[in-house]
Amino acid sequence: MKVPGTFFVNDNLSSLVFEELHDHQKSGHTGFLPAVKQIANVASLPGIVNYSIGLPDCHSGYGFAIGNVAAFDMENPEAVVSPGGVGFDINCGVRVIRTNLTEADVAPHTERLAQTLFDHIPVGVGSRGVIPTDMNSLNDALELGVDWSLRQGYAWPEDKEHCEEHGRMLQADPDKVSMRAKKRGVPQMGTLGAGNHYAEVQVVDEVFDATAARAMGLRPGQVVVMVHSGSRGLGHQVATDALQEMEKAMAQSRIHLNDKQLSCAPIQSPAGQDYLQSMSAAANYAWVNRQAMTFLTRQAFAKCFHADPDDLDMHVVYDTSHNIAKVEQHTLPDGREHSLLVHRKGATRAFPPNHPLIPIDYQFVGQPVLIGGSMGTCSYILTGTEHGFQTTFGSTCHGAGRCRSRANSRRMLRHDQVISELNQKHIAFRVASPNLIQEEAPQSYKDVSEVVDTCHAAGISSKTVKLRPIAVIKG
Repeated sequence: MKVPGTFFVNDNLSSLVFEELHDHQKSGHTGFLPAVKQIANVASLPGIVNYSIGLPDCHSGYGFAIGNVAAFDMENPEAVVSPGGVGFDINCGVRVIRTNLTEADVAPHTERLAQTLFDHIPVGVGSRGVIPTDMNSLNDALELGVDWSLRQGYAWPEDKEHCEEHGRMLQADPDKVSMRAKKRGVPQMGTLGAGNHYAEVQVVDEVFDATAARAMGLRPGQVVVMVHSGSRGLGHQVATDALQEMEKAMAQSRIHLNDKQLSCAPIQSPAGQDYLQSMSAAANYAWVNRQAMTFLTRQAFAKCFHADPDDLDMHVVYDTSHNIAKVEQHTLPDGREHSLLVHRKGATRAFPPNHPLIPIDYQFVGQPVLIGGSMGTCSYILTGTEHGFQTTFGSTCHGAGRCRSRANSRRMLRHDQVISELNQKHIAFRVASPNLIQEEAPQSYKDVSEVVDTCHAAGISSKTVKLRPIAVIKG
């Protein structure tokens, strides 16, 4: 290991980390390596600085653990970029859209609202988008991100101000995205997908920081919408293509790894630059995808409540990325500011107050950090802190984090049991694949409140509001 590995966990969460390790040993070392080993392997990559960081929601993934943060010094010619440190769903992320409606306003219409959202937003495996897209417009979207959405009339001018990177990675080059990836992306523009992706109507249930909540335009009892999705099949194909190229690049650079799933290339090499440009294009696609669903969400609310989205105050609170690598400025132990390539896989950027890269609305409170819970449980909005910026490269958790595999959830849970629990909580729901609903049951995930409380106690992010679901749309 070139640097230490470090974890942010409490007693209960640490037991789940070690349980994963023990289960891997009992299984005869099949499947992904456990998160503990993956974080150690990442700590051995060329050019890594400070720590390989495991956040409270970490669990095993492809190459990097999900919930793993690692930064690489751009000044070091050996420093690498690894697609495994971003993941297959490039720029999977969360967006929150506020309204001026209260729970009392929505309660009589919850079922109709759930159905209207389900009718407007394409969901499920193989779903096709309703946003007209051809190859030319796709290339423009890959290059321009939310600027393309704005030009096409799917965004409000202020939407991009409340997205990381203003919804556009400038390094994007559509020519670096394969035709196979583009063919997967054309029909999926504006689709939610399946798995853990969702659109959820929520209520502000509790306010922890009144000043930060006020800056976000949030108050107790207010209705918001959380959208969780990413770059769909296009991003998956970009990652798959890159991993194949990285294997060739490693042979040329004579890089030897503890785990072949950590395929990588020097950042400044042709393979490294090609990946960053294609990854950036896929990230732009993900922002366009969430923007399209924002447009469709506004239409659904307008139809359900017979009011213009503007009159419903349906502004974007913020849009955060979970699976991405970005060049950022951070101070290292030598006291100098360095350009670092920060990999966040299943982790959220959490920049502090007064940071130049967060919107002017949030300069005094810090960047909003959107943390989605598991289906039927609460979600949170946090803010970034200066302590987090110094200790985790301005990173925090991204959600609850799985504690059961999908196969285990299907074996151990019944879908009618999960549906019954949602009904008991008076949560309206629409699911494209009800027989797979147990994969997303709360029992399949860690307790999101424990995850968030651990981050808050460690000072790497600060709690602002708690959100309670009243309707959920899933694939």
